[in-house]
Amino acid sequence: MRALVTGCAGFIGSHLIESLLRDGHTVVGVDCFNDNYGRSSKLRNLERARDWDGFDFVPIDLSRGHVQDLVDESDTIFHLAAEPGVRASWGQRFDSYLRNNVLATQHLLEAVRADTGKRFVNASSSSVYGQAERLPTEESVRPQPFSPYGMTKLAAEHLCSLYHGNYGVETVSLRYFTVFGPRQRPDMAFHLFCRAALLGEPVTVYGDGTQTRDFSFVADVVAATRAAGAAANVAGGVYNIGGGSQISLNEALALIAEMAPRTLEVHHLVTQDGDVKHTAADTTRAARDLDFAPDTPFEEGLCMEFEWLADAIGSAKARGK
Repeated sequence: MRALVTGCAGFIGSHLIESLLRDGHTVVGVDCFNDNYGRSSKLRNLERARDWDGFDFVPIDLSRGHVQDLVDESDTIFHLAAEPGVRASWGQRFDSYLRNNVLATQHLLEAVRADTGKRFVNASSSSVYGQAERLPTEESVRPQPFSPYGMTKLAAEHLCSLYHGNYGVETVSLRYFTVFGPRQRPDMAFHLFCRAALLGEPVTVYGDGTQTRDFSFVADVVAATRAAGAAANVAGGVYNIGGGSQISLNEALALIAEMAPRTLEVHHLVTQDGDVKHTAADTTRAARDLDFAPDTPFEEGLCMEFEWLADAIGSAKARGK
């Protein structure tokens, strides 16, 4: 397979391309290095992939650049590129969310419609549900985004449905539930918590810490994403991808405290706009159609993220940064 992976320098994208390369596939990776976090961190995410001859990297802004040639040369498109984050999606940055989450998706789908035999896997988000009506939440629950970010991810899903219904494009949308693990984005909770614990800095929690998330380990998410690219009879489908571990932030902090070299100092601030109280994925459909069965225990995954960040901080200190 020759795969096109957008957002290849990001957290999930970099793990996906390594998984594909290890299995002998050829990968073209696309990323525009948007400014949600540092370019140097994203380049480090690609260090292992660059060791494979089967990996080509193309720096391009999908919302502006010409993508037809990239799509034409690929068998499967894994569209992970996005402007991420709930809290940053308000106000003046909203145009970035429209450009990178909606317009970029439309450009890719326009390129794919010329060859409807290609599978188009779209990375969506549990944020489309907002304050979900039912927990655990199945795909039939009415989406009610609670943030501009969630709204743009739902819009991208709708575009996929439109191109499937009108042109037969083989789209599959995956609603990821709070992915964690090594290389997690610097703005995400566990990265912030682990980093503060390692550096002896205060930990900031928005809300009282009783809010829960269905945390999904990155390797399990990668397995589901690859399955969506190959499974039969899934075109036009939407699937929840969750880890099956609905954990409160307070429970996660207790585990991090056990790994930390010193006592954690926790500060609580008011809940931020767009934050929801609870998420939980019903993954029955993904288990049936994608053979999805997450097998990384939450504690093990959190330990791997903590150890990865400890190594990253140690390496940065060795470089004098």
